[in-house]
Amino acid sequence: MELRSYGKTKMNVSVLGFGGAEIGFQNASVADVDRLLGSALDAGLNLIDTAECYASSEELIGKTVSHRRGDYYLFTKCGHASGLDHPDWDPKLLQLSIDRSLQRLQTDYVDVIHLHSCSEEILRQGDVIEVLQRAKEAGKTRYIGYSGDHQDALYAVQSGQFDSLETSLSIADQEAADLTIPKAIEQGMGVVIKRPIANAVWKHRTRPEDSYVQPYWDRLQQLDYDFLRGDMQEAVSAALRFTLSVPGVHSAIVGTARPERWVDNARLLEAGYLPEAQYHAIRGRWAEVAKDDWVGQR
Repeated sequence: MELRSYGKTKMNVSVLGFGGAEIGFQNASVADVDRLLGSALDAGLNLIDTAECYASSEELIGKTVSHRRGDYYLFTKCGHASGLDHPDWDPKLLQLSIDRSLQRLQTDYVDVIHLHSCSEEILRQGDVIEVLQRAKEAGKTRYIGYSGDHQDALYAVQSGQFDSLETSLSIADQEAADLTIPKAIEQGMGVVIKRPIANAVWKHRTRPEDSYVQPYWDRLQQLDYDFLRGDMQEAVSAALRFTLSVPGVHSAIVGTARPERWVDNARLLEAGYLPEAQYHAIRGRWAEVAKDDWVGQR
């Protein structure tokens, strides 16, 4: 699998990373996660991304692949209490959360800790960033980052305090391609993309009940990309390859709780980069149709 140099860090990350939300929220078994992550690492994946609030995700990763810690880069996030007796974004909470993540993941350090979608107002206070900087100095993380979108992410990037940006980007969510990613590259930041296939929400013939994916479904009705009307796997492949073709993107994280799905995900990239004409057609359609309130989605 192709590797890309992750900004100013010394990491060469696989273009396809593993997102750990689904295994936590879907209560995946240890046996399934062991097969899933084991086969993914064997196939060349080397980036695993999770968070403190993804239910049992961190524990499952620790139980299954901590013995292979040298085979992958490990990202997690902090900021939400998720069972700890402190308010979100309290500096004491962040310290406790980071230590809890290391225990769950059964490791002495992670490669990146991202602040998990906190507001520009909180970032401006500075104390949350200081907690991450102290964790870096203590060797608990190699690098620090910000995970989020829109103006909050823009402030984080322009602050010059972070090594990594995790943000949303897809055929239905292109704000970051213009607003934050070019500036992140100027700062020498690594860029990892969440929701890179817009949750494949076009598979729903009618508006889904899940409010988390409704904005993408609504947007795609108006964008009306012709390639979404054909074969589902070909459409997912084109969507993922589009995201990875955006200049400055280093890796895209895709989640699944099904062990056999990883091989399918890897095959989506076999066709290589999206043809230039199709890439520009998708970007052009966005420029033509996107509304002012079509901002980056968490």
